[in-house]
Amino acid sequence: MKRILIIEDDMSIAEIMRDYLQASRYETKIAACGQDGVKLAINSEIDLILLDIMLPDIDGFSVCKAIRAHKQTPILFVTAKMDDIDKIKGFAAGADDYICKPFSFHELLARVSARIARYEALTGTEERLEEIRIKELRIVIPSRRVFLGDKEIAFPNKEFDLLLFLAQNPGKVFGKEQILNSVWGVDAYVEINTVTVHINRLREKIERSSSNPEYILTVWGIGYKFTDV
Repeated sequence: MKRILIIEDDMSIAEIMRDYLQASRYETKIAACGQDGVKLAINSEIDLILLDIMLPDIDGFSVCKAIRAHKQTPILFVTAKMDDIDKIKGFAAGADDYICKPFSFHELLARVSARIARYEALTGTEERLEEIRIKELRIVIPSRRVFLGDKEIAFPNKEFDLLLFLAQNPGKVFGKEQILNSVWGVDAYVEINTVTVHINRLREKIERSSSNPEYILTVWGIGYKFTDV
């Protein structure tokens, strides 16, 4: 389970972010001031940091620099204060990305997932599985082949990418926008309904019953998740 540190003095915002992240199977910690945030970031195993600029003791830019002196953990500024000068200062301090309040939690989750994946790809720390096996489903990653029992099922590229993305994150809930950004890319000119269409195609191929799926489950009002059973 990936670990997120939230450095935010507004506890109502911090707790909402925590709840959404935990619903998506992230472990979270909250620090209400910059100094506590720096200590937790340096002394704990953290996969990504969500950092506010306006903190009661030291500002987020100083926090970012202090963390960067010890660790290269991805840092995402989450703040209402982000004009062009602040963006320049943030990146100069070592931030990887930013998101402005008020924000979509689906966008937040997409950016968190993308930044962690990018960091792991660059550092070679991601788990390199050759196969994923869940129930009767077997996904052979290097050759991009999928088997259901003894039967091989053919998938076009994007359908395979979507299936692999979900299967690599069992039990984690993803909104449609988050899936679209993660599989098609943040800058892709694709309608949100594309996700629903591709989910339906996957279900037609791997589920015994599309109306009662075993693998790709609907989480009403939020999105989809891959079974972790």
